[in-house]
Amino acid sequence: MKYMLIMRATDEAYAAMGEVDHDKMIETVGRFNDELIRAGVLLAAEGLDDAEEGVVVDYSADPPVVSDGPYGETKELFGGFYILNVASKEEAVEWAKRLPAAGPGFKTEIRRVTTIDEFPQDNEWIQKERAWREATGQL
Repeated sequence: MKYMLIMRATDEAYAAMGEVDHDKMIETVGRFNDELIRAGVLLAAEGLDDAEEGVVVDYSADPPVVSDGPYGETKELFGGFYILNVASKEEAVEWAKRLPAAGPGFKTEIRRVTTIDEFPQDNEWIQKERAWREATGQL
């Protein structure tokens, strides 16, 4: 099963992380990523640019309203993610407990990634997506 570990942090936690030696952080995260790779569970891992560089598309109006970051009342920002292929939610939790960028102000949300197999296979759009995934080597 695939699980996404969504890393979130408060503004204060991100600011504190800015004080950490960059080379040391890269080494720490690199060692953790290496463990995931050696365990055969890592599918993807990415960080995100600063929220100030992003935009939000709000669909509560017609046409949708686009706003520049940062996002005003956001208390915790989504800063990066891992996608793991593990046997259970419990295994995903165990990996999340070991994330190196953790401490006060940091949280990791864990969500199962659904698969195309969970949708009605006789649906035209699901069949088209399956064909595209097969053609691009994603199945």
